[in-house]
Amino acid sequence: MTIEVLNEFGADTAEGLARCMGNEEFYLKMVELGLADERFDTLRPILEAHNLDDAFEMCHALKGVFGNLSLTPLYDQISEMTELLRARTEMDYLPMFDEIRAERDRLLAMAKEKESTEG
Repeated sequence: MTIEVLNEFGADTAEGLARCMGNEEFYLKMVELGLADERFDTLRPILEAHNLDDAFEMCHALKGVFGNLSLTPLYDQISEMTELLRARTEMDYLPMFDEIRAERDRLLAMAKEKESTEG
């Protein structure tokens, strides 16, 4: 993962770096950990079970992760889902989750592609 890739993705890296006191290595490590957050992988089964309370808790936690890392495209999408779950809106959340997962996977693919062209 690089700052360049994050900028291309649409992340607010200046804000994310500021939260990490300008330590780029630390920020990039936190981004990698945030993208690998296990709550992301367990959210889909919870949504499939239509467990709105647990889904809200997971979404809210991920919103904090993505927000603190200034991963704006992911933050915007997870925020929307979080608010719908907070309001206990009855709907099929799976398409929304799949869009968020696709966006995360797009960022991971961008990082991998950058790594392979430089490596």
